[in-house]
Amino acid sequence: MRTQIAVNTRLLLPNKLEGIGWFTYETLKRITTNHPEVDFHFFFDREYNEQFIFNSNVHPHIIYPSARHPILFYTWFEWRLPPKLRKLKADLFLSPDGYLSLNSEKKQLAVIHDIYFEHYPQYLPLGARYYLKYYFPKFAHKANRIATVSEFSKNDIIGQYGTEADKIDVVYNGASKAFRPLSPTEKTQARDQFANGLPYFIYVGALQPRKNTASLLQAFDQFREATDKPMKLVLTGEKKWWGKDQESVYQKMKYKADVHFLGRVEPEELSLAMGGAEALTYISFFEGFGIPILEAMRSEVPVLTSGITSMPEIGGDAAVYCSPFDIDSIVDGMKEVTNPLRRTELITAAKVQRQKFSWDLTAEKLWKSVELCLD
Repeated sequence: MRTQIAVNTRLLLPNKLEGIGWFTYETLKRITTNHPEVDFHFFFDREYNEQFIFNSNVHPHIIYPSARHPILFYTWFEWRLPPKLRKLKADLFLSPDGYLSLNSEKKQLAVIHDIYFEHYPQYLPLGARYYLKYYFPKFAHKANRIATVSEFSKNDIIGQYGTEADKIDVVYNGASKAFRPLSPTEKTQARDQFANGLPYFIYVGALQPRKNTASLLQAFDQFREATDKPMKLVLTGEKKWWGKDQESVYQKMKYKADVHFLGRVEPEELSLAMGGAEALTYISFFEGFGIPILEAMRSEVPVLTSGITSMPEIGGDAAVYCSPFDIDSIVDGMKEVTNPLRRTELITAAKVQRQKFSWDLTAEKLWKSVELCLD
């Protein structure tokens, strides 16, 4: 009898993959290939793209309605999902975004990347805030096993929800092989394309308050004022949560003409933008992992990041750390990360640190969690 594993693949959206979507894509592509003896049932909440049907042992199913709102989350997971799991005689439900079904008695494995909403609920719309804070403690207790992406997140889940430590597995994220060191010619091309030929800091991620982009803008302004270095700040990502506070800071900047907003960037272009940067500036208030840190290390680009939550765990001794709550600390970090001798030290350290992480390792460890859950 073949094992039947059902998977929540709501976030496999063509040209719209973000953090959890990339985790889902990279791990499932490997797991389904490595385990042809298993049938995988991918549950989509809308029309799916064939690019996500990785192998012949992947069977797509569409379950309506599209779950993109707390009320529809409840409908999809609590009412539409359980009968489908029973009909398929699923041995396990794997959910890469952590959402589970409280109404199903099937074994369930939740990948809870982080629980930032417990610490910064103000950065979420009211409906999503209440849903996450009410249901995720229940999901953590319902899950037969939990996978998460850092020791920090594991300890946070234990501390917030009282979850047993031995039912949580750490499966670090990876980064795309598209991120690599650029040749001098390619770096010149990147500077010409993204920063009018000048060296630049880069930020990668959604432009939302939790990512602390307002402080990054302020710090860049002060860095330019203090050093008079002709540098740009390049920000990638959608302005999905760009609010009045961020816009106000931007409009008050002395050097706002040196800030370039690229919007959403496709992976190939992003790897060029990252590889051509002087440094990554990633000063979030909270991260469960922080994939851009690893992308920068793969690109041999120095990293300035926050010295809190998971970021020191991922950066190790291959990053410069600052307080995301202190503009002067961020400015000092910018000065340090642009120092030629320090840059060389960071790039050398990153060649060692980055070896700890890969999507192959992630998939391998996630499969071990699956096996433990099935036992």
